[in-house]
Amino acid sequence: MNENKREYKVEFGGKEVIIETGRLAKQADGSVLVTSGGTQVLVAVCSAHTVKDGQDFFPLTVDYIEKFYAAGKFLGGFLKREGKPTAKETLAARLIDRPIRPMFPKGYMNETSVTATVLSYAPAGGDPEVLAGLGTFAALAISDVPFDGHLGSCKVGRINGQLVLNPNADQWETSDLEVAIAGSRDAILMVEGESHEISEQEMLEAIKFGHDHIKKFCDVLAKMEKEVGRPKRKYESTTPNKKMMEKVTESFTGKARAVLSINEKLQRQAGVRGLESELANDMKQNFAAYGLSEDSAFAKIAIGAVDELLYHMMRSDILNSNRRIGGRALDVVRPIETETDILSGPHGSALFTRGETQVMGVVTIGGSKGEQMTDGIAGIGYDRFYLHYNFPSFSVGEARGKFSVSRRELGHGNLAERALKAVFPSADDFGYTVRLVCEVLESNGSSSMGSVCSGSMALMDAGVPMKSPVAGVAMGLIKDGNNFKILTDILGDEDHLGDMDFKVAGTEKGITAIQMDIKITGITEEIIVKALDQAKKGRFHILGEMSKTINVHRRELKDGVPRMSTFKIQPDQIGALIGPGGKVIKAIQEQFDVTIECGEDGTIKVIGVDKGNLENCVGHCNLLLNGPEIGSVYIGKVVTIKEYGAFVDIAPGVSGLVHVSEISNERVQDVNDYLAVGDEIEIKVVEIDKLGRIKLSAKEAKPVIKKHK
Repeated sequence: MNENKREYKVEFGGKEVIIETGRLAKQADGSVLVTSGGTQVLVAVCSAHTVKDGQDFFPLTVDYIEKFYAAGKFLGGFLKREGKPTAKETLAARLIDRPIRPMFPKGYMNETSVTATVLSYAPAGGDPEVLAGLGTFAALAISDVPFDGHLGSCKVGRINGQLVLNPNADQWETSDLEVAIAGSRDAILMVEGESHEISEQEMLEAIKFGHDHIKKFCDVLAKMEKEVGRPKRKYESTTPNKKMMEKVTESFTGKARAVLSINEKLQRQAGVRGLESELANDMKQNFAAYGLSEDSAFAKIAIGAVDELLYHMMRSDILNSNRRIGGRALDVVRPIETETDILSGPHGSALFTRGETQVMGVVTIGGSKGEQMTDGIAGIGYDRFYLHYNFPSFSVGEARGKFSVSRRELGHGNLAERALKAVFPSADDFGYTVRLVCEVLESNGSSSMGSVCSGSMALMDAGVPMKSPVAGVAMGLIKDGNNFKILTDILGDEDHLGDMDFKVAGTEKGITAIQMDIKITGITEEIIVKALDQAKKGRFHILGEMSKTINVHRRELKDGVPRMSTFKIQPDQIGALIGPGGKVIKAIQEQFDVTIECGEDGTIKVIGVDKGNLENCVGHCNLLLNGPEIGSVYIGKVVTIKEYGAFVDIAPGVSGLVHVSEISNERVQDVNDYLAVGDEIEIKVVEIDKLGRIKLSAKEAKPVIKKHK
């Protein structure tokens, strides 16, 4: 029995959640084991006690790790050891990172890591991603790491019209809403999710529902911290000193004002660099006036000071004068330009430009071989529609190499995919697999929402029967006490200097995806309501601009795009279609230049570029499996010549006789004058006798002409 072990229990979404501490990972600054049903997650938090020389940002790392042994599974493939994080693990880690990052004190630059490891998993137990978030907040609360407040998180679904907290894995299949929420007792910190075109009011109700439950969990953390928490450590803040900022404000406000008046991003950035250089030189010459020493790192200090000056100036302009960078009104979307069919080779393409943000969407259409397989502790899944988001350095005018997909790219791509997935057609309406790639070519604010817009248009350009066009817009917030202003279609600088990044995507009917990140200690319901309303107006405006180019899918797929024909057979006929070792199906695919996919339920998909080949292939398969139909015309191959006629194969194992009298309209003396072994001819089935013998006619289909006249 471990004397240091303590347990705290809370009912959360109809399940008992147990938070245990004092038994595992005791050398971490804070650690807990969170258990719900058969699911258990270990969370450990560590923070360095010293700051690296010159450290000017908060190095926070969050890792969410699913161990396959947690579900009693081996990894698929050759490598049997967990390696780099999967996309799912990275996205789960982001859901933890985003709400905790603003809760660390400003000026705290100590390297900090959070590691959440799924040790045990049961489908009917707790959601491991939710437990990882709860464990992180608990570990931080009882640790000595400086952290402001108690947080909670949850997921909300809606099943048969009823909101449900933290549904089981199988319940999500019938939910028309999935929203992850994190917050404190008093405010919301993070929201991310997807929905089936629900209203702003319905989304707000879901957020409030989740927040009400979060408050109960925060009460448990308060009790934990009081009973087993450690005193918070002291640290040296790296925030700019007051004397220096007073001098910077006095001497450089006018020049900073001139920089903020520049509308074009690259020119404004050049102005900022010039201001930083001028300030650094002045600091070097007058270091005492700035409260600095002679050996200070003036260039680095100047960068931080200019950022601080612009931060307060821009916020003051917006709060007090409704004045944004470049003079744009608070609720105005930047000018929009749209194009479709911009690339000749791909199956669909579109270009969406909003101000200085430009995204190109490119679509590829194919069969099930293009499906994205995902392998995790919850099982293997296959996605018919998926989106890849790329953010090259040239999009922001930087010279950097590209080595891997960043967490940011995965997160932005996932949000755009969620926004479009809600209106993607069902397999019954559109049996294809679709890959959408969004290439960010320019970026100055919300390239993820630009991806939603370009992706929606590219899908329609490709002929994908989307239920509705989708658009997205990013909202910002500037808040000081009770005074706040909501910004529509934020710039990159407004995102950097603001308090919120609130992205809402949807159709004219309602919301399909939402994401909210806060840089302060939370926002109120009043702010969320106003942001949702302003976002709706912005979304409708963008949809209107997109509709000037395209607002409905093309009725025909483009040349070169694979076509698909689908038919059903009995499941016990699948073996006959495939043949021994796949011999029959391979021959059919080669003969008609198609790809054939067989579903376990007997659904057969024939995919190819040539429409005529598709029709012939489908007919050939039906002939092979069900036999010929009297009156039908087929292409057959002559296999044997006799005095009385020719035997012709119309499918492997299916042959019939063309009597000498049925070869041509003229009298045939010698069959060899008209036919040879290997000839392909059109023949019509005229009779099938009781013994199954097939009588064929060439002259009723296409009479054969004598070879040597």
